[in-house]
Amino acid sequence: MEAVKCEAFLAAAELGSLTATAELLGYTQSGVTRMIGTLEEELGFPLFLRSKKGVQLTENGKLMLPLLREVVRAHHNAEQLSAEIGGVSKGSLTIGCYYSISALWMPEILTAFRARYPGVTVRMQEGGNLEMARWLNERSVDCCFGAQMHGDKYDWLPVFRDELVAWLPRGHELAEADAFPLMRLQNEPFIHTSPNHDTDQDRLLEQHDLHPQTCFTTRDGFTTYNMVEAGLGVSFNQRLISRKWSGTVAEVPFDPPQFVTLGISVPSLREASPAAKKFIACAIETVTGGEKSL
Repeated sequence: MEAVKCEAFLAAAELGSLTATAELLGYTQSGVTRMIGTLEEELGFPLFLRSKKGVQLTENGKLMLPLLREVVRAHHNAEQLSAEIGGVSKGSLTIGCYYSISALWMPEILTAFRARYPGVTVRMQEGGNLEMARWLNERSVDCCFGAQMHGDKYDWLPVFRDELVAWLPRGHELAEADAFPLMRLQNEPFIHTSPNHDTDQDRLLEQHDLHPQTCFTTRDGFTTYNMVEAGLGVSFNQRLISRKWSGTVAEVPFDPPQFVTLGISVPSLREASPAAKKFIACAIETVTGGEKSL
């Protein structure tokens, strides 16, 4: 079973289109069709249902998805290790990360990583805790950069401790205060970012059994920030996320202070590819200024 056929299968499963798969992998559509057809012949059953709208996995295809993903991962690991033994670093990585991290840290991390390992290509997937937990469970990413996932299925490397702060309109009576009482969140019109998605907001509210008066919900932290600036309510988030935003929103520490630890989750650090280990070490060094050996 050739890894290239498995890669075509995985891309088609994700994209739902053989045409898009061919464009992504640099093949003709007929070439992709032949590879997947040959793979189906080897396995003895169809992997996809085909229609004018594209392709979707059969039930057997869904069963094979994690196994063929492991075939591709093992193949990439072997390629990377052999290249490393030969003194050349190459390969590909898929990194999941918070939107805030991708905007603020990843440009610097990727600049440092590319300077050291120009032969390694990196694909980023942005999402929240729910998405990243799913990616880790599926092993469709090499690692994720964000808060720690629930459960013990993953290896966790803490990197940075960030403070959660209240976002208040400039006209709010506590906008100039030294602290914002945490329990007061229940008495303010609240703007909730991505509720019920296991976000840092969800986790803090659940931890302290808080039930704020939610007047608006948003999908994006920047939208929430601008709605607070417009005086539509209060909210809170990490200090990190708004570091480069220029609005007139007051960021006030909570009383008692609240923090979130950001770090890197890996399906298995022991089984991580050479390129993934190099990326993780580079990311930690870039963020903290200290070297990390994995």
